[in-house]
Amino acid sequence: MMVVWIYTIGSVLIVSLISLIGVFSISLDQKRLTKMLLFMVSFAAGALLGDSFLHLLPESVEKGMKLEVSVFILTGVFAFFILEKIVSWRHCHIPTSEEHPHPVGIMNLVGDGFHNILDGMIIGGSYLVSVPLGISTTLAVILHEIPQEIGDFGILVHAGYSVRKALFFNFLCALTAILGAVLTLAIGLKSESVSAFLVPFTIGSFVYIATADLIPELKKETALKKSMLQLLFILLGAGVMGILLLLD
Repeated sequence: MMVVWIYTIGSVLIVSLISLIGVFSISLDQKRLTKMLLFMVSFAAGALLGDSFLHLLPESVEKGMKLEVSVFILTGVFAFFILEKIVSWRHCHIPTSEEHPHPVGIMNLVGDGFHNILDGMIIGGSYLVSVPLGISTTLAVILHEIPQEIGDFGILVHAGYSVRKALFFNFLCALTAILGAVLTLAIGLKSESVSAFLVPFTIGSFVYIATADLIPELKKETALKKSMLQLLFILLGAGVMGILLLLD
């Protein structure tokens, strides 16, 4: 059992390090980074929607569509609407800045936290079956996380965080995967029982963030060329998630 713990925690830490992929942007000047942000946000919107409808939703309904799945998805949507209101009240009438980031940054960290817990549970559960299965699952999660973390980093910077703060908070959020792994291993938690709620709830949170916050922000840009590029990056984000289905 000790071997399973070592492999699981090591794998989750490796997956968490993927959240630091935004470190490559530190070498960019502010002007170039600003130009990239809207396209990173476009990619993030596509990745969130692709992840929700191509990965998470099929996982939720693989045993047959149930009313509970729809209820939990709606719960995620409404919960993040309430969360956004609470965060907005806190920052009411204060312009977005590094000291007062846009609510979507905090919301994305919360939503991604649920997603990372699921990843930790999946990895831990796989290692409980066998070490080879755990390793292959970890590789699949890593490939899945790369586009997700690129988008998450872009959202945080766009929300007003500095590059270094975006990297720091994104990494802390990624470490919540350890919680999912520990719960699965320590108390023999049946990942199916918890994921039955967490997966559709995460779908609701991702869909809300993408459609209520990111896409409306992109609509502010009306220039045809930039609008077409935004659409291209949205499709690219969703497309990458679609391609990753081949690894499942």
